[in-house]
Amino acid sequence: MDIDTNLLATAERLFDQDGFHATGMGRLVEESGLSSRTVYKHVGSKNALMARVLAARGDRFFAHADFTSTRALFDSVALWARREGARGCLFFRLRAETGGAVPEIEAAVAAYHAQLHARLAALVRQETGAADPTLTDQLLALFEGATTAATYRGPAVIEAAGACAVHLIERGRSS
Repeated sequence: MDIDTNLLATAERLFDQDGFHATGMGRLVEESGLSSRTVYKHVGSKNALMARVLAARGDRFFAHADFTSTRALFDSVALWARREGARGCLFFRLRAETGGAVPEIEAAVAAYHAQLHARLAALVRQETGAADPTLTDQLLALFEGATTAATYRGPAVIEAAGACAVHLIERGRSS
């Protein structure tokens, strides 16, 4: 495993498990097995590292998520939660923890949410034949709510939200 891959994987695991503030650079250095000089040379700062972690996680998520249909999307998100753990959205958790005060995290969170919204809007157009901002927001709310509820109800709640989303899409087709 190369230095960047090791560093990002270790940082993602620690930030996801313990949060941004509770994960110090000393612990990251220790658990990655790299020197502090090497870590800082590759990332510059904790904020920059967190932004890279979020970008990489977003890339992994969007590579995994199946936007070919509403059912496929929610099924793929349920599978993600089973594989990755149902701890809620890392983007939301870090945004909440930092209160919007870390520009690097804010930019990464905004980029993720813009991409998610755009993909949901495209999915709505594909499945209903028309743009529908309200339906897009309804799918977004189901998606985000299910991801959060999975933290205490388990990934099956994502499948339940998916059934609701499919119903909304079917209603959108007939309108």
